[in-house]
Amino acid sequence: MGSAQWQQNPERSNLFMLRVMTWISLRLGRSASRIVLYGIAAYFLAFAPAARRTSRNYLRRVLKLPSAAAVGWRHLFRHFLSFASAIHDRVYLLNDRFDLFDIRVHNQALIDKIVADGQGVFLIGAHMGSFEVLRAIGRRQPGLRVAMVMYEENARKINAALCAINPKAQQDIIALGHIDSMIQVHELLAQGTVVGMLADRSLGSDDTRPVEFLGDTAELPLGPFRMAAILKRPVVFMTGLYRSGNRYDIHFETLADFSALPPRGRTLAVEAAMSRYAALMAQYCYVAPYNWFNFFDFWRAPMPRKAGHSAEIT
Repeated sequence: MGSAQWQQNPERSNLFMLRVMTWISLRLGRSASRIVLYGIAAYFLAFAPAARRTSRNYLRRVLKLPSAAAVGWRHLFRHFLSFASAIHDRVYLLNDRFDLFDIRVHNQALIDKIVADGQGVFLIGAHMGSFEVLRAIGRRQPGLRVAMVMYEENARKINAALCAINPKAQQDIIALGHIDSMIQVHELLAQGTVVGMLADRSLGSDDTRPVEFLGDTAELPLGPFRMAAILKRPVVFMTGLYRSGNRYDIHFETLADFSALPPRGRTLAVEAAMSRYAALMAQYCYVAPYNWFNFFDFWRAPMPRKAGHSAEIT
């Protein structure tokens, strides 16, 4: 079987164009440069049949429509525009232009406790909304340090994208697949670092587990949850939802606590955590349905198992 389907999509990002868009965005301002986003959304609507198909498949489920045919072009356009908007706002978030946004934090007490305790935890998100808005929390909470764990090819592309947008926007990134990857994660956690992961996509070689998501079965990777269980750490769910205009809502939820987990209870605890993760993703999909940015057949089962390399910037 081939590599994971989301990896087979051709990479549409281009570092040269990213630098050009960054230059335009920072000089024209957010309001003026947002005009381009409507053209991007229109392009996907007209010339991206695979994205249209998978968007319809998702929107039918989350909007509870009778069929994919009931998903009209306005729904699709809004979905693509939300995706383009979140990508565009990366330019400003990575350049610390938080003054441009109305960012509201829900369950602030949970993240306050993490910082106060100095306890290293896992922060698990999804390709939903914007993970970059977490930088705004870091500015408000000077003691909050976040490192990201991702596959090596994703790490390379993220570093290249960060450099294109803002060479000073350095981020701690741990690439998986190295002998010392787990050691690096363990050391950062011991220092009180929050270790972030996106747990809704698997590489082709990953072990996966079926979970119920939006009324059907989807395969999710076991790796992020296994890592948290092996290292015996609490796990917090985070999503930064784009709410149109300049508003983002950041939500934190307790996901799991593996800190006092007996070894024999690990399998059941991981399964329970994955089920809760899927339930939280669904909950926030219903809250903000156009924030789901997995433009591939998420419910395809089983997920392919052959290793491959990422084809897009995460």
